[in-house]
Amino acid sequence: MSISAKEVKDLRDRSGCGMMECKEALVEANGDQEKAFEVLRKKGAAKAQKKASRDAREGSIVSYIHPGAKLGVLLELNCETDFVANTDDFKDLANDICMHIAATSPLSVKVEDVSKEIVDKEKEIYTEQAQKSGKPENIVEKMVEGRLKKFYQENVLLEQNFVKDPSKTIMDLITEKVSVLGENIIVTNFSRFQVGEK
Repeated sequence: MSISAKEVKDLRDRSGCGMMECKEALVEANGDQEKAFEVLRKKGAAKAQKKASRDAREGSIVSYIHPGAKLGVLLELNCETDFVANTDDFKDLANDICMHIAATSPLSVKVEDVSKEIVDKEKEIYTEQAQKSGKPENIVEKMVEGRLKKFYQENVLLEQNFVKDPSKTIMDLITEKVSVLGENIIVTNFSRFQVGEK
C-alpha cells in the first residue's frame, strides 16, 4: 500500500512522532489516520512504561499566572537530563499542565496521594447513596467503586481529561511526550494559588 508524504506529515503533526514511525503506523493501519494514531499511542505507552523506572532528577519548576493575576500555578516537572528539560517540547508540556491545573484545581498528582480522610468520606457518601437504591450489597460495592473512580477522574491530575483535548488524560499527554523525547517524565509536585482562597 502506498502512503503519501502528506498523510505521514499530517500524522506527524498530530502525534509528534518521527516520520518513519508515522509511516509504519499508517501502513499497519492501512492508511486510516485514526487507527494509525491509536497504534502510535499504544507504542508510546509501551515505550513510556519501559522508561518509567528510570530516575528523573532533572527538569524545571514552571510558573503560570492567569491573565488578571488572580490565579497562579507552580509546577515541578522532572525528566532525566538537563538537555530534555531545555527543549521546547518539554517546556510546552509543562505550560500545558500548568494551565490545566489552573483550570481544574486538582487535589493531588496521583490517586495514591489523595488523603485517606477524603477517600473515606467520599466512600461513606457513595455507600449511603447506593444503599438507598435498595440494591444487593455486591451491587452497592460496585456502584461505590464506579463513583470513586469517577471522583478520581475529576480530581486527580494524572487521571483528569486534558482541558485542551478531552479525548486524552494528563497521563496520556505525558506518555506521548515520553515517546517523543525518549526520557521518563514525572509530575513531582504542584501548588495552585488563587487570590482570596486559603
